[in-house]
Amino acid sequence: MVRTHQPSTRETTVSTLTVAACQITASGEPRENLETIREAATRAAHGGARLVVLPEAAMACFGTDLSAVAQPLDGEFATGVRKIAEKLDVTLVVGMFEPAGDGRVHNTLLVTGRGVEAAYRKHHLYDAFGSRESEHVAPGTELVTVEVPLEGGGSATVGFATCYDVRFADQFTALGRAGAQVVALPASWGEGPGKAEQWDLLVRARAMDAQAWLVACDQAWQPPRGAQALGIGRSAVVGPLGEVRARLDHRADVLVTTVDLGIVDDVRSRVPILEV
Repeated sequence: MVRTHQPSTRETTVSTLTVAACQITASGEPRENLETIREAATRAAHGGARLVVLPEAAMACFGTDLSAVAQPLDGEFATGVRKIAEKLDVTLVVGMFEPAGDGRVHNTLLVTGRGVEAAYRKHHLYDAFGSRESEHVAPGTELVTVEVPLEGGGSATVGFATCYDVRFADQFTALGRAGAQVVALPASWGEGPGKAEQWDLLVRARAMDAQAWLVACDQAWQPPRGAQALGIGRSAVVGPLGEVRARLDHRADVLVTTVDLGIVDDVRSRVPILEV
């Protein structure tokens, strides 16, 4: 079932973008996951979504040998994602791994479709709660924004962050200052004491820091893979004042909702924190 939230008539008086969070469960097999991505993205597109966000590590779940599954951005997996985006006429945001050149990999978001082609490499690596992501993953350094076409003409500026980045407010403020009206936040958020509460709080806070719509897409809950906890679900779309527009529970599902981009301009004019 696709869970769809429609805004009120008052909320659709200006430019809108229909977004989706595809809360999937990734395995360790990229080809298998590509089919899962295809199925979820198709459901999202049929629900009207034009920006479709998949989780971090949608290519292969953590607990997999990342160096063995990593592929370049012109490899089989990324090419398959591009074909899905082209067929469905959507912009896809998909978590994958690419070789970093130093024996590690980049934790990368591939952004593709509807004339958009970009890659964001996770900045802040998960060296916390006993994990050492930096042993296997090399950090990125560049903020990324893209222009996603709107149905009625014009475009929405979309920025990107990944999972642990959500604990660093400055990145989201920088995205807001760069003009991002929407921030896509794929994650593979490991469960643990207080982790669900932290996730819920952080996604709301970071939407307020960016003064933008936040599309937070986590992996669906599944039993830990060895020592790796892979997701809790609770994907959400949050407004620029921190209000939760819609949220999923822990199960695999697709959330589709339409966001009013005019609200972003209104909030930024009334609460001009990005000008400081």
